[in-house]
Amino acid sequence: MANKRQLKKQIRYICGDVAAECAMAKHLIDGVDKDTLTGALRHVAALQEMSLARVSTTFDKTPADFSSKKEYNAAKHAFYTKAFTSLREEFNKRLQEIVHEMNCALPAKKA
Repeated sequence: MANKRQLKKQIRYICGDVAAECAMAKHLIDGVDKDTLTGALRHVAALQEMSLARVSTTFDKTPADFSSKKEYNAAKHAFYTKAFTSLREEFNKRLQEIVHEMNCALPAKKA
């Protein structure tokens, strides 16, 4: 992502799309487990809230804490790389769990 604003937009779009799929399935598919989909909607909302809060993280050190500007920039880069890698992995893991939960709510196929 180029910046935090774009990352936050992408998180909102993804969570909004998943929530819309839950809501549509809840109202349009006969025999679907509505309680499970309601739970999935809650999980999507919690995922969005948690992810947006984690995007707003800041590097808590100043250039004065380092012997050179180069060391400061390297430490700052390493901090953000680790933070956003962790965010991406956790977001994808939780999103897969939610999609699995949604799929479990669908009625079994009739042969």
